[in-house]
Amino acid sequence: MNFKQFDAIIDVRSPSEYAEDHIPGAISAPVLDDAERAEVGTLYKQVSPFDAKKVGASLIARNVASHVQHTFKDKPKGWHPLVYCWRGGKRSGAMAHILREIGWNAETLAGGYKAYRRFVVSQLESLPSGFDFSVVHGPTGSGKSRLLAALRRAGAQVLDLEELAAHRGSVLGDLPGRPQPSQKMFDGLLLKELEGLDPSRPVHVEGESKKIGEIQVPEALMSRMRASPCVLLETPLETRVDLLLDEYRHFLADRKALENQLDCLVALHGRTRIAEWKSIADWRELVARLLVEHYDPAYRRSSARNFEKLPQARTIRIAAADDSAFATAAESLPGRSQWEPRRGR
Repeated sequence: MNFKQFDAIIDVRSPSEYAEDHIPGAISAPVLDDAERAEVGTLYKQVSPFDAKKVGASLIARNVASHVQHTFKDKPKGWHPLVYCWRGGKRSGAMAHILREIGWNAETLAGGYKAYRRFVVSQLESLPSGFDFSVVHGPTGSGKSRLLAALRRAGAQVLDLEELAAHRGSVLGDLPGRPQPSQKMFDGLLLKELEGLDPSRPVHVEGESKKIGEIQVPEALMSRMRASPCVLLETPLETRVDLLLDEYRHFLADRKALENQLDCLVALHGRTRIAEWKSIADWRELVARLLVEHYDPAYRRSSARNFEKLPQARTIRIAAADDSAFATAAESLPGRSQWEPRRGR
């Protein structure tokens, strides 16, 4: 599906439908809000389709008029939008018809959101096999995300799954003020990222587990990553503590939130050890203990089992927690001529 040819993508479904998932970049311009949609649906089932259509038509006409007056009031004559609803039927048809009558070249998406969703699922099953990945490994706090950021600044192609999933991938990985997207929204964002990558150049990605928080990484992508060459970060424990204290500094201001998250580990470590961790007042000591006693053993078990080429990984040492150390690490990766942007692209 080529959306780049359109000046705008307009989602006319209800706000709750839009919130669950939508085409990346689409604007919400509902022709029926959630309450109105429920009202029309109830009339359709309990009274008659005719009565439902009368009420629905009046509501849609009023809402489309409001969007023309406010949402689209400054659009030029040559504006070319794509309009979609759930199945590409009455809601998108009504909006597009009025926009065309005004003089705008409005099109509807055949099959609507359902067709788009089928496309996303299909592409995520096939597209990952066309990329060569370089998988960045290292225990928690070794700076994998920092290295990806340094690689991106240096011109390399990067796929940051944790950024897309709004989660750092551990029991403490929730990002304050950033709820995770729905699985469907993550899939759409991931597809958009993959479509923007050049298959002729390697893509650097972090060695993730199948789940990032509540988000499931598509199986085809996981399979491709697990069979790919690896880079292993070697970061001293003190530097890892520095990095984690910076990344998880919100817990320093809310010790109770940290303790609530630690309670999620009772089944793995028992109440005695969890209570012992909670009793540690010094933040550096607590982070170091969590790394040595929880995160490192879990990493060793998972990575060795799931990434077949990890034993042959090239080791990159991270000397410090500052940006210059990661820039140096990025420069030291092999194959720079392959991952630098091609001239003229």
